[in-house]
Amino acid sequence: MPNMICIGHRGACGYAPENTLAAFELAITMGCPWLELDVYAVEGELLVIHDDTLERTTNGKGQVMQTPLATLRSLDAGNGQQIPTLKEVIELVDHRAGINIELKGPHTAAPVCQLLHDYLAQGWRSDEFMLSSFDHQELALADPLFRRGALFHRAKKDYLARADRLGAYSLNLAIKLVTPELVQAAHGHGLQVLVYTVNEAADIQRMRDYGVDGIFCNYPDRVLPAQPQ
Repeated sequence: MPNMICIGHRGACGYAPENTLAAFELAITMGCPWLELDVYAVEGELLVIHDDTLERTTNGKGQVMQTPLATLRSLDAGNGQQIPTLKEVIELVDHRAGINIELKGPHTAAPVCQLLHDYLAQGWRSDEFMLSSFDHQELALADPLFRRGALFHRAKKDYLARADRLGAYSLNLAIKLVTPELVQAAHGHGLQVLVYTVNEAADIQRMRDYGVDGIFCNYPDRVLPAQPQ
């Protein structure tokens, strides 16, 4: 059975506040080879947060993109954690894991790619990053040097054609969409299959049985072998 990689979904967000430096560090400590996060562009800065509103994950209120950057950075994102910048996350990771950056907000492809090129100049490799999005038009604007993950949350008849148009590396699928036949078809098309969000033991095993290439998990220790202390 091929190895199925574990991608720390918003870090180890089952145990630490999602999309925070604490969650990413915990996922790395647990042995995650990849991390997943979400970005918005606000006042020229790339911020790592999932929702377009603040209420669920911070002590703030209102729309992320209508809130001043200084205010966003002053908020508590859980347990005293700040909303991090993408640069802060990359510096924290420091080659210890790959980073799947979901382009969540509008007009994020260009500034994300510009930042990643800065890191390539510092010795990072392009394959240490992957870009994904539900907004396939935005994803298509990303530099093809970086792998693209085509995100889907609704069933489509033409997954493979859509992936082809994007030059995608992977289909990033909601677990409800995954069938053995679709996995086989994607693999036959040269695509990886990455599945979100897979947290329960029975689902983790089912995805292994289906032969998917990776899963996004809030509880990485449910997937990964115990790390030595």
